[in-house]
Amino acid sequence: MSFVRRYLLVAAALGTFALTAVAQLPTPAEQRTARAFDAAKKLGKPALYAFLEPMPKGADLHMHLSGAVYAETFLREAVVQGLCVDTATLSLAAPQASKSCAKPELPAADILKDQHLYDALVDSFSMRGFVPTPGVTGHDQFFATFARFGAAKNPGEWLDEVATRAATQNEQYLEIMQTPSFGHAAVLGYKLGWPTDATVHISINELVALRTALLSLGLKDEVTTDIKELSGALAARAAIEHCPAMQNVTHSPCSVEIHFLYQVLRAFPPQQVFAQTLLGFEVAEAAHKANPASPLVVGINFVQPEDDRRAMADYHLQMQMLDYLHSVYPDVKLSLHAGELALGLVPPEGLTFHIHEAIDLGHASRIGHGVDVMYEHDAPALLKQMAAQHIMVEINLTSNDVILGVKGNDHPLHSYMAAHVPWALSTDDEGVNRSDLTHEYVKGAFEQDLSYLDLKRSARTSLEHAFLAGSSLWAKPDDFAHRIDACAAPITASSKLTSTCETFLNSNEKAAAQYELEHRFVIFEAEQH
Repeated sequence: MSFVRRYLLVAAALGTFALTAVAQLPTPAEQRTARAFDAAKKLGKPALYAFLEPMPKGADLHMHLSGAVYAETFLREAVVQGLCVDTATLSLAAPQASKSCAKPELPAADILKDQHLYDALVDSFSMRGFVPTPGVTGHDQFFATFARFGAAKNPGEWLDEVATRAATQNEQYLEIMQTPSFGHAAVLGYKLGWPTDATVHISINELVALRTALLSLGLKDEVTTDIKELSGALAARAAIEHCPAMQNVTHSPCSVEIHFLYQVLRAFPPQQVFAQTLLGFEVAEAAHKANPASPLVVGINFVQPEDDRRAMADYHLQMQMLDYLHSVYPDVKLSLHAGELALGLVPPEGLTFHIHEAIDLGHASRIGHGVDVMYEHDAPALLKQMAAQHIMVEINLTSNDVILGVKGNDHPLHSYMAAHVPWALSTDDEGVNRSDLTHEYVKGAFEQDLSYLDLKRSARTSLEHAFLAGSSLWAKPDDFAHRIDACAAPITASSKLTSTCETFLNSNEKAAAQYELEHRFVIFEAEQH
């Protein structure tokens, strides 16, 4: 069956929405590239990886910084930083006040003399070689890794690592979750306490009073500290990569744009969660005021295991916090981990409302994971709402597999696709998972039967829903058939911008990134035979 005929049959099966898409038939370049994709897929995963690695991928919108770093980097840093290795727990630790390692700890330098210990630490810091047992699941191993390498601190080098890896895979933008200092905010939160009767519900008046008190006690004092930490990490990354001198070199990591999502820890008492969330909103607002055209911090996310006892018990309470703070800081965007749950992991009732509330109360523009969507109350209506409101879901196939045991037909990706909910592939924690974005594309092709055009749409969607400043390149949300009038001229490998388009792109960071993606696709598809 020809590619175009197959495309038309699929479009007809999908109904009205797809009939709109038929007006934008695959171009000859897309058809040629799709055939090359199919040929590579027939040769197996390594061949498809080689084909997909140079494919333009737009953005990775769901990435935790420490989880994106490979174990070998942490071990190298441990040696340089003079850390200790706890051989009993296979974890890193800071040296004692005497700057020596107390037994059973060893100086990190000793791991270079012991390959067996080195290998054991790599396995301890990641999912490499992990085999579940009745007492330790993939979920347990995954979340345990973070404490084991937590003593290592070098965010500038980490940013360089993820940017370098992204550049080699033709990625343009990383929206990285990171938790800067919040100790002062936490202390203030505990000092104020929490209303004793606010275990499930809290009034707006109570939240207003808590915010006012936290600000009056000096919560904002930590805003400058946090911005300095994050900007300092970016500066260290730029120094390592010799930016901007290397900006235009092929596959230069300098070409990868990085912004941050302020990462709030949700598995703690509500007084700490509220204080840290308020700090996150203040940091994001300050970053936007400092540079509205390209803010350092572009939004907020809640992290830690969604099935944690505290996270489950306080979920509704935390969404009320976000509902209130969104009313105070309406321009701060939110992407929320919601639905990173599976049947049996929590009671059935726990699967029924997290995505709903993340959208309706939490004001999430994007949903991270969304694995339990079909167990939510009135799932069809929820999917329809997400499609109508253009709420994107961040799809993390490897994480959903190793943490939740959800893959293949058990994964809801095709339910999202059938409902026309925007989606894009992302890595989550590529270091812990021993993965990268190209691997996620390969996994999508083999386990979810995604086509080349599906993957191209994922790349476009990632930038369409990135929290980049300014307007979109596309005339309608999530409709990649027509660009805005100012930039409607054909894009070729050598085409030059019109003056109106150049003016528009210079004023809109998002549109500029999207235009660059289209240009990269033109080049990539021209190389296929």
